[in-house]
Amino acid sequence: MKAAHYSSKGLARTVLSVGVEPDPAPESGEVLVRIAHSGVNPSDVKSRSGITSPAMEFPRVIPHSDGAGVIEAVGAGVSKDWIGQRVWTINGQWRRPFGTAAEMIALPESQVAPLPDNLSTETGASLGIPLLTAWYAVHACGGLLGKTVLVYGATGAVGGYATQLAALSGARVIGIAGSPEKCQLASMLGAEWVINRNEQDVVASVREITSGNSVDAIIEVDAAANAAKYGDLLKFGGDVIIYGSGAGLIEVPFRAMIVGFVNLRFFIVYNLPLAVRKLAIDVLTPLLERGVLKHPQVEVFPLSEIATAHERVESGANAKIIVDTRL
Repeated sequence: MKAAHYSSKGLARTVLSVGVEPDPAPESGEVLVRIAHSGVNPSDVKSRSGITSPAMEFPRVIPHSDGAGVIEAVGAGVSKDWIGQRVWTINGQWRRPFGTAAEMIALPESQVAPLPDNLSTETGASLGIPLLTAWYAVHACGGLLGKTVLVYGATGAVGGYATQLAALSGARVIGIAGSPEKCQLASMLGAEWVINRNEQDVVASVREITSGNSVDAIIEVDAAANAAKYGDLLKFGGDVIIYGSGAGLIEVPFRAMIVGFVNLRFFIVYNLPLAVRKLAIDVLTPLLERGVLKHPQVEVFPLSEIATAHERVESGANAKIIVDTRL
């Protein structure tokens, strides 16, 4: 099969190459997916560049955890009903050497989910990490009917889905975005109010929106950048659900947060327990089938240009970056 790979960490154009690898075969409990499109996430480029860890976890890595395609074969113990089904992948390269930036991948049956016929494989490759992260962030908030939720990065890959899912759960969403265009998009995704963080004071705006009552929960993409405001933004007993941070150390306003009984909850989507992940898929599949969710705009690159795709993610592309493994 054709696949992209790297054997050392560094700049995309330096370490990534495309060549021929042995075709995988599904072992017991696994399915073999012929990948049409592979999604590039920030975690993929951080891992390849050495930001996450400078050491190679495996001698040779085929990157990317997210992808979509068709199941071609199954291993022992897996129903043959899977064969021919369109699926999206979960944790394709998490703690494994070979991910979705290839024509084929063999994965445990629990790491694929049905891709409805109304969705393209480009969209399917956009789901994985972003959609599951957004679902769990909203799920972790508990019952949201009538509550107010602040979503940082409300139009990002995760934030866009979180905005929609929170609104669908009955929350009144305040979206935070960084430009007039993104503010308009956040409104289209279901945010009742939108704050342009580059033009407005977030704390003052939230107090005005809530008549001084603050918010019940915050869904956070960059804790290091925003933690200093938590004590001023949250109601008594409020929750911050944290799935990302732009820095490894976070400073919080201890006095305001201890007096306010603020709860900080951290999670990483890769480690979602299997039962929780199954619940997520059971909830999300009907939404996907009914076309309820709006999906991010995509930019598609051929596998031969995977280095350019990684560079687009690193430059902060305003689109979901996808690699077509057939080209």
